[in-house]
Amino acid sequence: MPTPLSEAHEIGFDYRDGAGVDFEPYPEFLDASETAEWWRSWTGNGELDGSEFRVFGQDGTGGLAAFWLVRPGEPVERQPVVFLGSEGETGVVAQNVWAYLWLLADGFGPWEATEYPDHEHEPRVDARLTEIAQRWAPSHRRSAGEVISAAREEFPGFDEIIGSLCR
Repeated sequence: MPTPLSEAHEIGFDYRDGAGVDFEPYPEFLDASETAEWWRSWTGNGELDGSEFRVFGQDGTGGLAAFWLVRPGEPVERQPVVFLGSEGETGVVAQNVWAYLWLLADGFGPWEATEYPDHEHEPRVDARLTEIAQRWAPSHRRSAGEVISAAREEFPGFDEIIGSLCR
């Protein structure tokens, strides 16, 4: 697990009865067999193994947050962060770990970013997460809306790619 991600996730998230961040980070990446089992179940496609994802957490309903290994030869920190929801929601939420840190600092988790701007989320800037983002990614500072928009613009076909894998 990248150190900046571990540090940010150690802080924890305030659910605030549904108005906050619904995210439960894992202490380490989901192992390959668990990822494959989930991916096959989620897509209904037994031929897939989900090896293009490094899962690092979930929301309260079991939707998963992961790095999508779409940039060949690049380390996991430079891969986009995506969300694959338990009800079929999908979205690219940040272009890399540094953008993801600023998303968290601005009061958004992966699910909230996927549902942005339609979710009735009440984001609150978190000073502790802001300090972590400032330390690890000072030149990447953007608002959550800017992080989400940039990720969607870079990967406009993500939903269709994932949809094409489902049976």
